Amino acid sequence: MFDTIIKGGTIVDGLGGAPYVGDIAFQDGVIAEVGGSIDAPAREILDASGAIVTPGWVDVHTHYDGQVSWDSELAPSSHNGATTVVMGNCGVGFAPVKPGEEKTLIELMEGVEDIPGTALYEGIEWGQWESFPEYMDYIDSREYAIDVAAQIPHGAVRYYVMGERGKHNKDATEADIAAMAAIVGEAVDAGAVGFSTSRTIGHRSLWGTAVPGTYAPEQELMAIAGAMGDLDKGVFEVIPSGTVGKLEHLGGEQARPDEEHELMTKISKSSGRPVTFTLIQTPEYEPDLWRKMLRLSKEANADGAQMHPQVPSRIIGYLTGLSSYHPFMRKPTYLDKLAPLPLKERVTAMRDPAIKEALLTEKEIKHEAPGSMENISALLGRSAAILYPLGNPVNYEAGPENSLGNRAKAEGREPLEYLYDYMLEDEGKSFCSMSAPNLPKGMEVLRELLEHSETVTGLSDAGAHVTLICDATMPTTQLSYWARDRKKGDRLPLEFLVHKQTARNAKLYGFKDRGSLEVGKRADINVIDFDNLSVSSPVAYKDLPAGGTRVMQPVSGYIATYCNGVKIRDHDSDTGNRPGRLARS
Repeated sequence: MFDTIIKGGTIVDGLGGAPYVGDIAFQDGVIAEVGGSIDAPAREILDASGAIVTPGWVDVHTHYDGQVSWDSELAPSSHNGATTVVMGNCGVGFAPVKPGEEKTLIELMEGVEDIPGTALYEGIEWGQWESFPEYMDYIDSREYAIDVAAQIPHGAVRYYVMGERGKHNKDATEADIAAMAAIVGEAVDAGAVGFSTSRTIGHRSLWGTAVPGTYAPEQELMAIAGAMGDLDKGVFEVIPSGTVGKLEHLGGEQARPDEEHELMTKISKSSGRPVTFTLIQTPEYEPDLWRKMLRLSKEANADGAQMHPQVPSRIIGYLTGLSSYHPFMRKPTYLDKLAPLPLKERVTAMRDPAIKEALLTEKEIKHEAPGSMENISALLGRSAAILYPLGNPVNYEAGPENSLGNRAKAEGREPLEYLYDYMLEDEGKSFCSMSAPNLPKGMEVLRELLEHSETVTGLSDAGAHVTLICDATMPTTQLSYWARDRKKGDRLPLEFLVHKQTARNAKLYGFKDRGSLEVGKRADINVIDFDNLSVSSPVAYKDLPAGGTRVMQPVSGYIATYCNGVKIRDHDSDTGNRPGRLARS
């Protein structure tokens, strides 16, 4: 008897072939039969007529490093069809760590990934580990809705070995480098699926210092990669210098992304390990630099490297709203009178003309911590004219005429004053996004990035930027927008998109037991009402440890999600089942 038979669904198996109608049966967490009509007894028979059946998504860019301590559901990834997530990206994480030195890693994560320090102090079960293998053992002792895999972060390793010298990016000695390489080798040998490093000065701790390792020389990176190469295991993940632009207000990046490509290629070829790196459009250098990066990657791979540019499936956008960061939050009147109020009372107070006048005219008080994400308030204010309202559903093709600047102009108003009133709509629950001046043009760039033979999809940042970015819904958007909803440009085949975020990502990280619907593979499966799959506008939830707020986009259309053969989601609701475990390399 099978545990489950999914009958009559359109199977999109993750391998890139044409979809077909058939049944899938699985038992003890393993797929036993695929295709045709399966007439056999089963404990559960799910009628999937009219639905698509896919492998569970493999999300390779998340930041659940702290959340694994307090959230067994691993939301919002589990809500979005992910059944395996990879954390420890961008060179930040919580192991290794010496007793009493947790504060530096918290401030690093708070500054880089915008996870409230209060949640990290209260929610993480500090004292359960020191080394990275011990951290993985801690995760392995817990149960989750989905599987989680961990990369060892450069920032934590460098600080563990070098202390304050590492924290402030001083040069490493030969002994330091040898110690770091040994720690990374020990972690990868114990099951870490990779190593991550950040080389952009835009990634800074709460107190403004760059991530340890930002300026690491070639010798240091090559030694660490060499330790991975000796084991023939692990992915080398990089946020290259120049990823988010020149950042001249911070002193300027150390190199352009194309200059960084030469170093990353050398790392891959010398170690024999795959390198995945963030690639987005960076107009500050040149609008088509991303095309050069794709070409360089293809040429390098033809010459023996394994270079995999990691690209998003929607434009990364900064949210602004009363439950998020906004241009008025650092004004004296707001800090003194409004910030402590519940949302409903804040909205009422902000409708007072005197309060409005004060908030529109007062000078900001900068946050005492230079790396605090609250200091983005000034940028949001300067960018009011190019913000886009986020309706329900979200319009990813809104033209410039939809921007707040053009809406304000049509009414003879200033963009910032228009934004003020807009944020008070829907009882203060309305959000805007700072994404791209021309969304359709930006999405066309993403289409080329997604289609390219060398790229992998990622950059969801699930678990991070909890009140600034809602990109954890990228796996859902990748299907609903690119295969069904796109009107201003060509769509992409459903089977291609499914392959890109299942088998393709699983192969990169060496997950040989998942990523496709084949006999003998894990029963990590989504059953999706594709016609009605949707991503809603953002909603704020006060559900972090210490009462912290996070913003998520509710999704609907997932009829069922199975992890390791166990149903974890039933019609977009959590079943309470927790079959997920640590996935070791």
